[in-house]
Amino acid sequence: MKFNEDSRVKIPTILHLMRLGYQYLSLSEQTWDLDTNIFPELFTTAISKLNPELSSDEITRQLESLKSLLNYEDLGEAFYKKITERGTIKLIDFENFHRNSLHVVTELPCKNGDDEFRPDITLLVNGLPLVFIEVKKPNNRDGIIAEHERINTRFSNKRFRRFANITQLMIFSNNMEYDDGDPEPIQGAFYATSAYSNLTFNYFREEEQFDLTAILKSISDENELRVLKDNNLEVIRHNPEFLTNKEPHRPTNRICTSLLSPDRLAFVLRYALVYVRETFGVQKHVMRYPQIFATKAIERTLNNDVRKGIIWHTQGSGKTALTFYNVRYLTDYFQQRNIIPKFYFIVDRIDLLEQAQREFTARGLRVHVVDSREAFTKDIKSTQVIHNDAGAIEITVVNIQKFADDPHVVQSTDYNLSLQRIYFLDEVHRSYNPKGSFLANLSESDKNAIKIGLTGTPLLGDEYNSRSLFGDYIHKYYYNASIADGYTLRLIREEISTQYKLQLQQALQDAEVKMGDVDKRKIYAHPSFVTPMLDYILDDFVKSRQTLNDNSIGAMVICDSADQAKQMFEIFNDKKASTVQRIKSGALILHDIGSKQERKHWVEEFKAGKIDILFVYNMLLTGFDAKRLKKLYLGRVIRNHGLLQALTRVNRTYKDFRYGYVVDFADIRKEFDETNKAYFDELQSELGDEFEHYSSLFKSSEEIAQEIEQIKDMLFRFNTENMEEFSEQINQIADRTTIIALKKVLADARSLYNIIRTQGHYEFLGDLDFKRLNILYRETSNHLELLNLKENIENGNETANLLNRALEDVIFKFEKINEEELVIADELKNTLRQTREALQRNIDQDDPKFLTLKEELERIFKNRKLSEISQGAMKENIILLNKIHEQVKVLNRENEMLRKKYQGDEKYTRIHKRLQERHTQVGGITDSERKIAEALLGIKNEIDEKVLNNTEIINNESYFERQVRPVMFTHFEDNQKIDLTAESAKYINHLVVTEYLKQYGAYT
Repeated sequence: MKFNEDSRVKIPTILHLMRLGYQYLSLSEQTWDLDTNIFPELFTTAISKLNPELSSDEITRQLESLKSLLNYEDLGEAFYKKITERGTIKLIDFENFHRNSLHVVTELPCKNGDDEFRPDITLLVNGLPLVFIEVKKPNNRDGIIAEHERINTRFSNKRFRRFANITQLMIFSNNMEYDDGDPEPIQGAFYATSAYSNLTFNYFREEEQFDLTAILKSISDENELRVLKDNNLEVIRHNPEFLTNKEPHRPTNRICTSLLSPDRLAFVLRYALVYVRETFGVQKHVMRYPQIFATKAIERTLNNDVRKGIIWHTQGSGKTALTFYNVRYLTDYFQQRNIIPKFYFIVDRIDLLEQAQREFTARGLRVHVVDSREAFTKDIKSTQVIHNDAGAIEITVVNIQKFADDPHVVQSTDYNLSLQRIYFLDEVHRSYNPKGSFLANLSESDKNAIKIGLTGTPLLGDEYNSRSLFGDYIHKYYYNASIADGYTLRLIREEISTQYKLQLQQALQDAEVKMGDVDKRKIYAHPSFVTPMLDYILDDFVKSRQTLNDNSIGAMVICDSADQAKQMFEIFNDKKASTVQRIKSGALILHDIGSKQERKHWVEEFKAGKIDILFVYNMLLTGFDAKRLKKLYLGRVIRNHGLLQALTRVNRTYKDFRYGYVVDFADIRKEFDETNKAYFDELQSELGDEFEHYSSLFKSSEEIAQEIEQIKDMLFRFNTENMEEFSEQINQIADRTTIIALKKVLADARSLYNIIRTQGHYEFLGDLDFKRLNILYRETSNHLELLNLKENIENGNETANLLNRALEDVIFKFEKINEEELVIADELKNTLRQTREALQRNIDQDDPKFLTLKEELERIFKNRKLSEISQGAMKENIILLNKIHEQVKVLNRENEMLRKKYQGDEKYTRIHKRLQERHTQVGGITDSERKIAEALLGIKNEIDEKVLNNTEIINNESYFERQVRPVMFTHFEDNQKIDLTAESAKYINHLVVTEYLKQYGAYT
């Protein structure tokens, strides 16, 4: 038996939300502001309850103020600040969240003119639509990827700006478990906050054990029936499948419990959202789930009167952001205990201090920088918590070297019980020697201070051990979990070719001859050695950009010494007239090159894409975060924790990259294996049975070889040397399964150029032309999209598939000539989108008027090679599509008016229209439309009740027909005095039975 998303996911989720404490509202009984989707009556009632001193006029002014804030181009920042501010007026009561009114509605339209979308579920807090949920049935065709693309399209549309601004949290689910092996979020339940583009979908893995008996309330039969009736799904109530999907452990219900149970939602709205000012504009971030549970773990640690510990979160997981969130959270935590917290962020290098200052400032946190020992002495002795005039929460960033031997600090006695210092110590795997003075002075500066260490690679040795210095682990999140959650990438380690190794050996011998018996480092810095090494790097980097089809990626070379770095940069500058022409520029980052401000500028230029390659020795190996850095050239062996720190400079997510790439000149295999084993042993002792879920940071040779073999096997029968012949070959394939498999393999191949060069796979380099494979991928994608379109048109599939979202893109894969053509193409794309969405919203796709519009659309696109649409044809299509769009809008409006007459039941809307059409065509019932509607409405209420009391009658068609017949005669002939002929009676009975069977007997 098939199901649809309403019966399988949406209704069970709504009922689960009701058990969490949300009250269901039927939109048929409500009014709301169409511009913002705020419910004024709910808002007024809730705000009056929270603020009994406010007059109705003052509440109205608050509402109008909120609505006006939603017009800003600020991602809703002004609105968010308003609803969370700690003023005299409470718009949301966070201290007593149960006092707020919580409601759930379904299919609330976000509408502006002709543009409209309807989230499956919307949650209202005090009448404000702050959360929505989009659901799909399991194994839906495009998975969650389609939802990701759809919401990006919607929120980039300025006509939906107010709805993007008011939305704080979104959940997207197809009610399936995560597939951690896939780099894209295809299946599972994900959460996000709003963005105007490039929305980030986050995994959520619950780490706490909920007492569901305490959290979940019971729902009365009456309330459950009310939801089912309002959605015309009464008969699913006793279905075993429906009962299964109501279980709290279903994926969609689980994420709702985790994020939307009142206590969690209060936490998310107040502490888990932040606006970040990036170089390219403002972004809105939501806490990742490890950050949420690390914050809760810190709270538990403090509640247990433990005053130190370590957060072990892998590089790239957002430790500075975690500190920011905890400054905000712990401020309230201590103030509730009448204690004033004073926060410090301790680093061990100036560049990390500057980076921390930038990241905190970008999130709106005031930063006080201690730049001298005297300033620190003064600060640590002072009870002054903030140094800004605005009274905003603040953090003091200080280099640990400021914790010098200073009796005024160490012997400080002016202790204040109402003040609590909290030290967040960054990167506690280095520079914290227990025999040195800095750590001792840090401890002495305030023996009552809370110390929270942050690291991605804790020290595991016997002499200097992070846990012995800073306490037990408060929370752990290792790189494998980060990779599975899509926050960081796996790495590909590339050995240099055997031929090149021989060249370097010869270069080394030449340098040794020239320099004699001197330090090896000086030999490695000699031009005879550096020149061929740089040639290899530049050639490889240019080829990688071509193969990965992205000229925006950057590279970093970790040199063997500062002298080698200087020599390499000098030669690089000399080569600018030749190979380097395809590389914008480079920068040398050493502690003795340039001023601090200049080095900072070069780093920012690299992040902005204005510098392409960095030459470093010791700097930027930790704490440096540039997403575009995807190629790391490793010129020396780095020991212990420093190796993982350096490697993970290239593990940040960027566009659709699946890997970061490490070119290994130094042969780090042994060192990496030893380092990795040490961390895995530590993890195993901490995680126990969970350890089996951890895998390698590097992709294995076996995995790489398997993918290469799949590509070669799939391409064996195709002519990949001649693009035109390849196109003709695939155009003759009508089997979608074959083309889908080909497309998947070619998609994987786009990432495999550097993988092939991994150890032991050089023989494949000549077998695959990756630049050519990119073109083959595009051709295959185009053909698949055309196959989808053709199949849907010829088979008469549902309009949602007929007008597949891919159609909008397939039109625009031709070569555009000029700006005018681009404008016309964009207009055509937008017109097609609006027409498609309007047709998809039509509830009666057997309507002759609808079929006429559908046929007209088919006529426009059928048997046309969409990749070759001319400018003239595009203009013609725009005119035709506009006509179709206007007609379908009228049709949809008429359908909606009629649907409301039948309490939102689409079945009886269609029955009503079929009766009208029959009367027009062959004659039939001549009575008024009003009397016919009253008769049908009476049938609906009685049959719905029968089906509800005995769902089995749907499974026996002939029996169900006999049940419907007397009901029909009662309401037509007895109640409305409408005489039915035998033929008319048979026809009405057939319509009613068919509609019920379509909805309940074979779910589609």
